[in-house]
Amino acid sequence: MELEYQGIMVWVEQRDGIAKPVSWQLIGQARRLAEKIGAEVFALVQGHQVEHLAQEAIYYGADRAYLVDHPVLKDYRTQPYSVSTLEVIRQVKPEIVLIGATYQGRDLAGAIATHLPTGLTADTTMLDVEPNPSRLLLASRPAFSEKLMATILCKKYKPQMATARPGIFEALPRDESRTGQILRVPFDMKEEEIATKVLQFYQDEERVNLEDAQVIVAGGRGIGGPEGFAVLKELADLLGGVVGASRPCVEQGWIKNTHQVGQTGKTVRPKLYIAVGISGAVQHTIGMTGSDVIVAINKDPNAPIFNVAHYGIVGDWQQVVPELIRVIKAGKPAVAGAGGAAK
Repeated sequence: MELEYQGIMVWVEQRDGIAKPVSWQLIGQARRLAEKIGAEVFALVQGHQVEHLAQEAIYYGADRAYLVDHPVLKDYRTQPYSVSTLEVIRQVKPEIVLIGATYQGRDLAGAIATHLPTGLTADTTMLDVEPNPSRLLLASRPAFSEKLMATILCKKYKPQMATARPGIFEALPRDESRTGQILRVPFDMKEEEIATKVLQFYQDEERVNLEDAQVIVAGGRGIGGPEGFAVLKELADLLGGVVGASRPCVEQGWIKNTHQVGQTGKTVRPKLYIAVGISGAVQHTIGMTGSDVIVAINKDPNAPIFNVAHYGIVGDWQQVVPELIRVIKAGKPAVAGAGGAAK
């Protein structure tokens, strides 16, 4: 069995022909794991008119991309996606399968693991492999109310499967010089064979997509109450971003849990993360330290958040944030006297 199953396969999640960032993040991590055991990296791309994503998977680190392109796969539905995924896995026989821990990824992973059958470690935050000859996937995730990390192994069955949180791993740089195989996989399911139909998509205006956001303005207990988030939203809107929050704010009902960043919330990797009134507890910082630039605003000069921030402003956020908003609206450089000192 050890020789029968080889390689690491990553499911490329997409919507309307646009890949979710977690797909490239997992291909990057798969590449790192593959180099430790001398394996190849495969990408599984499903959808309709998505051949360009198969090529993108090569650019982001895959050696081979398996393309299942069919009209019934235009929108995600459990039945056609799980059937086609199972067909590819049974044909290719990867030793490891990685899927993003998104709403669709969790749905697909559970469906296919049941039918293979094999084990599935859900919502992992660390992935590693034992060296040859065991080649066991070391899938780790928080356990016992986040008090410890549990590493789970699937010793008896293949493929070894795991879903991983978006934002945890770093994608490799896109490299158009990379070459690889794109293999089309036939799929002949008919629309009338599928029990569910997609009639229409409704956009939830209150829903926030933290994982894909390029700018996040996050508030902590230091903003004092729910009214503070209205000010942070104004700043986020000006920057083309979204609002995040620390766990205490969610627990106190100041904002919905969909905004929570941290170990028990979302792990994010925006280009800019502005932490306002956030002390910097490990539970929160573990979810945002992958940000390209972190700016901290806190009146406590000894707040731990300054240890992970690239730029810090010591001052009252009620003076600093309105000044930032004013400067951005005016299109002018910031001036001294905004209520704090830069660190």
